[in-house]
Amino acid sequence: MILSSSTVFTISSPSSATKTRRYIAQTPQSPFLFTRNCNPTSLPFPPSTRSTKPCSVQAAVLKENEDEKVVEESFRPSTFTRGPEASPQPSPPTELDKWVVKLERSVNVFLTDSVVTILDALYHGRDYARFYVLETIARVPYFAFISVLHLYESFGWWRRSDYIKVHFAESWNEMHHLLIMEDLGGNSWWLDRFLAQHMAFFYYIMTVLMYALSPRMAYHFSECVEIHAFETYDKFIKARGEDLKKMPAPEVAVKYYTEGDLYLFDEFQTSRAPNSRRPKIENLYDVFLNIRDDEAEHCKTMGACQTHGNLRSPHSYPEDASEDDTGSEFRQADCEGVADCLDKSVTSPSSKQKQNIRGKENKEAVYTSRDE
Repeated sequence: MILSSSTVFTISSPSSATKTRRYIAQTPQSPFLFTRNCNPTSLPFPPSTRSTKPCSVQAAVLKENEDEKVVEESFRPSTFTRGPEASPQPSPPTELDKWVVKLERSVNVFLTDSVVTILDALYHGRDYARFYVLETIARVPYFAFISVLHLYESFGWWRRSDYIKVHFAESWNEMHHLLIMEDLGGNSWWLDRFLAQHMAFFYYIMTVLMYALSPRMAYHFSECVEIHAFETYDKFIKARGEDLKKMPAPEVAVKYYTEGDLYLFDEFQTSRAPNSRRPKIENLYDVFLNIRDDEAEHCKTMGACQTHGNLRSPHSYPEDASEDDTGSEFRQADCEGVADCLDKSVTSPSSKQKQNIRGKENKEAVYTSRDE
């Protein structure tokens, strides 16, 4: 189920005094929208000429009937927010902003294509080993994001509890993908483990630096990786679907998708209401189908994160907003990342200038009251 930009869910709490909570799924109002295949040439600028038709990724879904029909599933980045009145309203992008975003995305596409080319050459015909390497790499960005977010909080710059919680849930999901691939024998070769672990080490360092410099760029790069993962699993399902239906599902997959507390499973799917997706796992085909769908949810979350301050946990409600996120105790910075802070320090008045302006306004107000 894909939520539209105006879908509203109403859930009543079980307490005696019934309290109604509303889920609002809304597409982030940002010039930096999700584009298919991370194509830097399709940036939706300027806003006045941007099409209102959502960008989409087409997912081929195999049906279990005799005449297998292909169903196209579109998705776009959306997230639960505090509501339209509290959503961030970014200013129109300048020419410099457009140039910077194009550069960031071009670099991301080049890096992603380079890694994909290497993996294609090394793992042709070895699907499970390729998936093991892919999942080892795919969970690294979420570790990096959390590391930098904790560092910012330690410095007292700002706190983003929902970001940390959602990114942890994403890493938890990717870890179970990795456990599934290990159960299928994807890590049986020492060389595969050596390559995956060392790539993950250098990828972590690169992502930490990228996230500290420009979170938007880091989120977009992670989105590119997730799109590649989505397309890889989708092709595998179409090519091996009938064989997979005859194979049993690993126990780790059954436990993760169908048993126990599924709070973290709901947490990383920021475009869905909790409990709206409950997979069935009957065979290995169902496992890969759900892994592919997980990657689509990661794409949507990474797309939403590219708008500063837009992300909220699916389990958070406007009336229950934590003080950690409102900044009642922490000084909340108006920017994130080195690039954004430098840009705003140049284009916006300094704090001292703002204080002088406020002081002049206060003096004028006092003189006006005296004259009256």
